[in-house]
Amino acid sequence: MKLLNKMLRNSIIILLVLGVVSCKNSSLSKKEKLEYSNKGKEIAQASFKELSGKLMEQMQLGGIEKAIPFCNIEALPLTKEMSEKYNVEIKRTSNKLRNSRNRATDRELEVIQIFEKLMTENERLSPIVELNNNSQKHFYAPIIIKANCLVCHGKVKETVTIKTDSIIKSLYPNDEAIGYNEGDLRGIWSITFKN
Repeated sequence: MKLLNKMLRNSIIILLVLGVVSCKNSSLSKKEKLEYSNKGKEIAQASFKELSGKLMEQMQLGGIEKAIPFCNIEALPLTKEMSEKYNVEIKRTSNKLRNSRNRATDRELEVIQIFEKLMTENERLSPIVELNNNSQKHFYAPIIIKANCLVCHGKVKETVTIKTDSIIKSLYPNDEAIGYNEGDLRGIWSITFKN
């Protein structure tokens, strides 16, 4: 009898959790999800273009020795600038951090796990749009490693030189954002809409 009661109680808890999750997600209409998915993609692409453009400028000016310190100092201010431009909060995060100031929330880690699972099942990755705990629309999209990212995020002695690795470690002593292959999930864009 105790076992049956425990199983019943656990079933009720699971149903309640599923109900809360579905209520949270059903608060947005399909039209709203599509609208904020498109807005989120536009903002993420514009932010990526801004960040990668500035990074490429630094690479042309002084190679990797100039680009890594630039990233260390300017990536977060550039992201903040783009956040202000679009009246949102933009964050790039991962479960394998380089910069500890980009630490993922519990929900962001869940989203990363969702995308990782979909990748292992060879499923298409699509942005997730939902309401957060403050009833703000929130957009999550995967960041996929491209070939040119491997110079700083690939495997040491394969695509990351020893010199590059030592520069990274001098600026990010606890770096975990290395060892990727092209096409791997690097992390996510996490964008909160303020209005």
